[in-house]
Amino acid sequence: MSYFLLKYIHIISATILFGTGIGSAFYMFVANRKKDLAGICFALTNVVIADFIFTTPAVIIQIITGIFLIHNVGYDFSEFWIKWSLVLYFFVGICWIPVVFIQIKMRDIAHAAFHKKTQLPAQYWYLDKWWIALGSLAFPAVMVIFFLMVFKPQ
Repeated sequence: MSYFLLKYIHIISATILFGTGIGSAFYMFVANRKKDLAGICFALTNVVIADFIFTTPAVIIQIITGIFLIHNVGYDFSEFWIKWSLVLYFFVGICWIPVVFIQIKMRDIAHAAFHKKTQLPAQYWYLDKWWIALGSLAFPAVMVIFFLMVFKPQ
């Protein structure tokens, strides 16, 4: 596959990954702050769907195209910007994987509360705190990865 096609796919998947992530986080965060149970159910349902349709494939495409680009151009995995991009990529993944399960659990709790016409239990808000904490760790790491990819510091 040509360098420019690989790079194009890599950039598009990074855009999808970042855009879906920040968009989903925004809608879920706002829905939770408003505490409107119907809105929370709607947001969480779609955030979980977006993770499976957009985020998961983009995560896979990113690592595959990244490795092919490294080989295509002749970079070495020990180069500073590549090594730290990969470290941060896996750190973000370590944050993201529990977030996926947290979002699914939060969705299920919200739907149960909605159907029972009850308030969200304390467990929901406990999970929300973890969701915020993990996202707060992952987001700056993603920004650093973008910096490393663009500037390629030695």
